[in-house]
Amino acid sequence: MASALGRFRWVSAFTNVLASRLTPSKTVTACRTAVCSSSGAILPKPNKEQTSFGLLRIAVVVVPFLYVGTQISKNFAALLEEHDIFVPEDDDDDD
Repeated sequence: MASALGRFRWVSAFTNVLASRLTPSKTVTACRTAVCSSSGAILPKPNKEQTSFGLLRIAVVVVPFLYVGTQISKNFAALLEEHDIFVPEDDDDDD
């Protein structure tokens, strides 16, 4: 009987540790929608976290994708011209 009780405690502890590792830790952030208190006073602005390197992050994302997009469109335009699907006509109106 004692060994069954010890085994139950070990299994219970193991499942608690396993469950705590499998569930992601969640951070709770406060969010308020109230602008004024019950007395009518305007509440102060909430503290807002600032994103560091905001412009740098935008540039790191936008510039490579713009470059890749221009290369794809350039290659596709060359493919269309090669297969005579879309070739602009050269009309010389020098008469």
